[in-house]
Amino acid sequence: MKALVYHGPGEKAWEEVPDATIQDPTDVVVRVDTTTICGTDLHILQGDVPAVTDGRILGHEAVGTVTAVGDAVKGFAVGDRVLVPAITKCGRCEYCQRGIPSHCQTVGGIGWIFGHLIDGTQAELVRVPYADTSLYAVPESVSNEQAIFLADSLPTGYEVGVLAGRVRPGDTVAVVGAGAVGLSAILTTGLWGASKVIAVDSNKFRLEKALEFGATDAVEVGPGTVADVIALTDGLGVDVSIEAVGYPETLLTAASLVRPGGTIANVGVHGTAVELPMQDMWIQNVTLTMGLVDTVSIPTLLKMVGSGRIPAEKMGTHSFTFDQIDEAYDVFKNAAANSALKVVISPS
Repeated sequence: MKALVYHGPGEKAWEEVPDATIQDPTDVVVRVDTTTICGTDLHILQGDVPAVTDGRILGHEAVGTVTAVGDAVKGFAVGDRVLVPAITKCGRCEYCQRGIPSHCQTVGGIGWIFGHLIDGTQAELVRVPYADTSLYAVPESVSNEQAIFLADSLPTGYEVGVLAGRVRPGDTVAVVGAGAVGLSAILTTGLWGASKVIAVDSNKFRLEKALEFGATDAVEVGPGTVADVIALTDGLGVDVSIEAVGYPETLLTAASLVRPGGTIANVGVHGTAVELPMQDMWIQNVTLTMGLVDTVSIPTLLKMVGSGRIPAEKMGTHSFTFDQIDEAYDVFKNAAANSALKVVISPS
């Protein structure tokens, strides 16, 4: 089969590798019909994830068709159309039982293993461990182009942003960063009845998309960013401030927008330390949340996408074939210049 193989910082190649096969009785093999690229893949290529070694197949999101089934698998059969999510879970360890499979002990202490600790999904075939507890059947009402964004970005924005941020009916919400994950948060704030959703970004294209995705207001980053957002909340600040970028300055901006008693939900992945004004946050009774996505919301999101309540297909702005995967990476890496949100990659 062909796959995108990592060969150290800055080096990758679409090349021939041995076919994915069943290794354990709980495995299935999936033919990849649709995949995409995540910001984490870019971090890997920059050398930011040392656990990813030379020869690893990249990618951790896919929609595909089951082609082989291990002897212990009971819930899936050859020919089933399935979603391969970013998180793999055994379903039995303490963390899986507590509903945080992002720390599944059985699969390596962290549930994100595709394209990280084992070969990933940017390939013609992928081996999926613990298939019965990790895979999701895709209903006929949901297309591959919709389902692919349920593998990571939509659950991340929803779980780590909206749910962890405790968005409730009538709340005002600010989303700092209107990239794929920030837009996913905006798409799903409506499920909890937010009355006002303010998108904050430096990119006009993303702000336009944010309004299409359900934001009520868009604020372009500038000298008056904080004042502009506060003015939209009758001078009080927002109930929930969602940070979806991962830079110290964006987290500080998110912290400055929240009102007393509010919540700051940090979704962005931070690569450096952040100094927060704890003396101010403490006296305002502010809650700060953060963490990895668990993808436990996928069944709910599948229903919402299937019913048309969440137009997940809006996330995909560019389509490529496997043979164009290098071009797909170039477009995604330079998303602002290419007016790109997420790319959809398929065999043909």
